[in-house]
Amino acid sequence: MRHPIPKPPAALAARAAPSRIDLAAVPGTPAGRGVAARRARWLAGCVGLCLTVCAAAEPAIYLLGEVHDNPEGHAVRFEQIAQIIRGASQSVIAMEQFDRDKQSLLDAALRECPDAACVIARAGGTGWDWPFYAPVIELALRQGVPLVAANVSPQDARQVVRNGLGAALNGALLVEFGLAAGVPPTVDAVQREAVFQGHCRMVPKSALGGMAQAQVARDVWMAHVLRTHPQSTVLLLAGNGHVRKDAGVYHWLAPNERQRTQVHAYLEMPQDGDAALYDHVHAVAPVLRDDPCSALSVPARGTATP
Repeated sequence: MRHPIPKPPAALAARAAPSRIDLAAVPGTPAGRGVAARRARWLAGCVGLCLTVCAAAEPAIYLLGEVHDNPEGHAVRFEQIAQIIRGASQSVIAMEQFDRDKQSLLDAALRECPDAACVIARAGGTGWDWPFYAPVIELALRQGVPLVAANVSPQDARQVVRNGLGAALNGALLVEFGLAAGVPPTVDAVQREAVFQGHCRMVPKSALGGMAQAQVARDVWMAHVLRTHPQSTVLLLAGNGHVRKDAGVYHWLAPNERQRTQVHAYLEMPQDGDAALYDHVHAVAPVLRDDPCSALSVPARGTATP
């Protein structure tokens, strides 16, 4: 029996609903127009999503990105997750936030825990703002939806940096995903640049190759996880960088898998080029945060290439 879909807890709702929401009730205000526009874009995206994916003969795959600390993005995405789960006869949620070596702990927690807090305590790791993910876990518990740990562990990622992809992916996976001869140059270039910019342009260029391979290992493992559930509608929750179409998880899917895949990004500052990277871009209000690079002597500009 299906239980009522849980709503985000009050703490998350409060964080996802800044003071401008009061103005959203007044259609003539800029805030009201902005919220209405975002809702309209979201609904249009859902219509396009259904027309494109629901007609596929096989269950759909949804790559749902995130800015990890953006409350509005999490709240909007949760609405979409709940809608997808309601319409699917069988579904699985794969989460970047759980490491693959915790799968047995996660399975046991889903069987035995009464709430999301218990699941997080037993199977969650450090470094994540777990209140953002609690509504998804509550939904999985109430609806009996399996959760799959979709990330390689930090230890595995460090081994990849030092020793290459084979430290986290076995030989069969390397062959299956066309990596026996190494990472394709175009993917490698995108990942090196992402690592370089994401680390305040301070990473020695000699270190970029290993760090880029760690990102590739994560993306390939996520693609592998999706592939192991062909009879289910699969939702992957991961950072926007992981779901991008040119070098993220989507790149590693087979053509027939791509045909039934929708890629959604939740971006604070969408750019014109994002349309080529994602099927649907959901603009969310930026979060005010400290600049992590402000205390460093960061180059004013630069790229990962010499």
